[in-house]
Amino acid sequence: MSFDAKAPVTNRSVLTVAVPIMLSNVSEPMIGVVNTAVIGQLDDPYYIGAIAVGALIFSFIFWSFGFLRLSTGGLSAQAMGAGDRPELAAVLIRALMIAVAAGVLLILLAPLIREAGFGLIGGSPEIRQHGETYFNHRIWSAPAALANYCVMGWFIGQSRAGLAFLVQLFLNLTNMALSALFVLHLGMTSDGVGLAALIAEWSAVTLALGLALVMLRGMNVRLSWARILDPVRLRRTLLMNADVMIRTLCLVFAFTWFTARGARAGDVVVAANAVLLNLFQVAAYLIDGFAYASEALVGQSVGARNRERFRAAIRLTSIWAMVLGVLCSLAIWFGGPWIIDVMTVNAEVREAARSYLPWAAAAPVLGVICFQFDGIFTGAMATKDMRNMMIVSLGIFMLAWWLLETRFGNHGLWAALNIFFVARAVTFASRMPSLEKRAFGSCFTMSISSRIKLLSHRRNKVNRRRKRYSRW
Repeated sequence: MSFDAKAPVTNRSVLTVAVPIMLSNVSEPMIGVVNTAVIGQLDDPYYIGAIAVGALIFSFIFWSFGFLRLSTGGLSAQAMGAGDRPELAAVLIRALMIAVAAGVLLILLAPLIREAGFGLIGGSPEIRQHGETYFNHRIWSAPAALANYCVMGWFIGQSRAGLAFLVQLFLNLTNMALSALFVLHLGMTSDGVGLAALIAEWSAVTLALGLALVMLRGMNVRLSWARILDPVRLRRTLLMNADVMIRTLCLVFAFTWFTARGARAGDVVVAANAVLLNLFQVAAYLIDGFAYASEALVGQSVGARNRERFRAAIRLTSIWAMVLGVLCSLAIWFGGPWIIDVMTVNAEVREAARSYLPWAAAAPVLGVICFQFDGIFTGAMATKDMRNMMIVSLGIFMLAWWLLETRFGNHGLWAALNIFFVARAVTFASRMPSLEKRAFGSCFTMSISSRIKLLSHRRNKVNRRRKRYSRW
């Protein structure tokens, strides 16, 4: 795919990237929705809690390596913007090497991870028993899941959203179909849900790698291990990955802490929170379509050194994201009660979920700005800012939790989560001027067209003042 650095960012170019990603993203949390709905047809609430806790542990594990998708997306976008095809290919190979090694390590450490995860979160003996069964099946998907992150980031960085959509949709539909088959028709419980995730992950990464291989052949790039293992580039990749990993660990810790505190309040509360978090995640993944669009377009603009394109990408993607955030909040507010009834048959869980529904409805509109900043900072590869601002935001979240949960219980816990979103938006916004200055330098590094427009604007302003003075 060729890249034209002079091409303006338009609504069409934003939607071309965002819409396929939104469609594929929305199927990702739909796995949780379907799995919860499937397991929720069983009478006991601890089944929902077991899947929620088990899935949360994998969210913590896999999201901790979310830097593989983020860094691969940002680096591939900048390589594409700079027109460096050999580096574009090398970015993918480096990321896959890290992913496979990390996936194998996770399998080897599985017993320790399982004990630590379930010991930290807690919950009833029934939740732990069925959650561990789910874990024991799904952990074998680790190398495939992490490799898939790399290929998805590589596709998105090149604005190949259609390919990312195809792979993600295949993954999620396979997962949902197999979960329904194993649980509803074959009589399995948490083991069926875990087995479905395992099969789906390996099937999807096979498809993704096949598509990536076709693209690499089409680039006519001769892979060079000297370039792939170049110490300078490899060190840059590892340092950026370390920064983004710390950022991601902070994010996952916040959600892990949220679920853990709910689990300690009882099976009903943790099940109600799981239902509502699924609703929020559907909205968040939809909105993230525009964050991915900003990542690709911002990264390409930084690689091409085009400040005008950079600002247009931020403006247009943010407007679209805000509109969608408001719509998602309204959908959760008005449609939430009906969705809750569909997802669980337990009367206590239904009542509890309704009482906390306003917090889940507020989350998308409060979180939309910080989601956008994630995409912008990833595209610009401002990884130190991402790390530092997330650490500050996590500290604000923990302070809010400490002040609010003791007085307001689970309502206070939900309030702290929403404060976390706002804190991320404010702290990241404070770093935007520095980000742009580092990416483009002073005004003397502007593109020629940008300088001409700036000078024309100043000349028109002077002429208007002269006319005003002449009237006097």
